[in-house]
Amino acid sequence: GRYPLTLAAQAVCAVAQVFILGLPSRVASVWFGPTEVSTACAVAVLGNQLGTAIGFLLPPVLVPNTPNDIDLMAHNISIMFYGTAMVSTLLFFLTGVVFEEKPKYPPSHSQAVLQTMPPEDYSYKQSIINLFRNTPFVLLLISYGIMTGAFYSVSTLLNQMIVTHYEGEEVNAGRIGLTLVVAGMVGSIICGLWLDYTKTYKQTTLIVYILSFIGLLVFTFTLDLGYLIVVFVTGGVLGFFMTGYLPLGFEFAVEITYPESEGTSSGLLNASAQIFGIVFTLVQGKLTTDYNPRAGNLFLCAWIFVGIILTALIKSDLRRHNVNSGIMNLDVKAVPVDSPVEPESTTLKIQSAL
Repeated sequence: GRYPLTLAAQAVCAVAQVFILGLPSRVASVWFGPTEVSTACAVAVLGNQLGTAIGFLLPPVLVPNTPNDIDLMAHNISIMFYGTAMVSTLLFFLTGVVFEEKPKYPPSHSQAVLQTMPPEDYSYKQSIINLFRNTPFVLLLISYGIMTGAFYSVSTLLNQMIVTHYEGEEVNAGRIGLTLVVAGMVGSIICGLWLDYTKTYKQTTLIVYILSFIGLLVFTFTLDLGYLIVVFVTGGVLGFFMTGYLPLGFEFAVEITYPESEGTSSGLLNASAQIFGIVFTLVQGKLTTDYNPRAGNLFLCAWIFVGIILTALIKSDLRRHNVNSGIMNLDVKAVPVDSPVEPESTTLKIQSAL
C-alpha cells in the first residue's frame, strides 16, 4: 500500500548519491599530497564499498524470506529502514560538525595553482565543454561506464544468478556478494598504493581491465559447476579487480583533465556508470530470465572487451603529475583558503619538490 512512498524515498536516496559518489577524487586532491592522493582516493572508495558490503550482508539477515507472514516481513523491513535512517542522520550531523572545506595551505603544487585562479573565472558549462573536447577523457568516460556499469549489473542480479543454480541459497548469495565487495575493497587499496608508488595510470588501468575480463569469464563458466565454494572464490577474484578499478578511473580522469574540477570529471564518470548500469541490468536480467545466467554474463564480457580496446587507445597525458613534478614550471604562491588577499605573513612558497 505504500509503494509510491517507497519510490519517492528511493528517488531521494538516488539524488543524495549524486553528492556522495563523486567525493573520493575531490577530497583526495584537496587534502592530500602527490605521494598519497591515489591512496586517499582508494580509501574513500573503500568506504563506499563498505556500505555496499553491509548492504549485501544485512538485508537477508534482517529480512528473512517469510512468505507466509507478510506482517512479519513488513515489520522486519521497517526495522531495517529505520536503522539505516538513524545511521545516516548521525553521519549527517558528524559531517556538519567536524568536516572542513579545505586545509589552511594547499598540499600540492597542483592545488596551489588551482587556488590562485579567481572563482569568477570558473564556468561549469565551459568545464563540461572542455571535458567533452578532451578525447582521452571521452574514451575513459565510456570505458569507465562499461566496467562500473557491468559491476552494478552483476551486483544487482547476483542473487538471481546464484538462486538459479543453487535453489534456496539466498543467504549464501548475500555472502557471495559480500565476498565480492570485500575483495574489491582490498583491490581498491592495493591499486591506490600502487598508483602513488609508480604513477603508471594507463598501464595499471589497462591491466586491471584485462584481469576483470578474465575474472568474469571464469566466473561465468564455473557458476553452474555445483560447488558454492568455487563461486565464492571466483566472485572474490572478480570483485577484487572490478572494484579495484574504481579509484583507478577517478584518479586517471583527474590526471588527464587537470586543471578541470575533480568533482566535474568524477561526476561525469558516475553518470556514465549509472547509464551503462541501467542498460546492462535490464539487458542482462532479460537474458538471464529468458535463457540462463551464462548468456547474461557473456553479454557483459563482450562489452568489457570493448572497454579494453578503448582503454588501450587513451593517451596518457598526466597533467597534474607534471605540475607537481615541476615539469610544467609554474611559480605559485599559496595562501590560506579563507583569505581573499595574499598577506605577506601567511604566504607559503610552494616548491616543485612537493
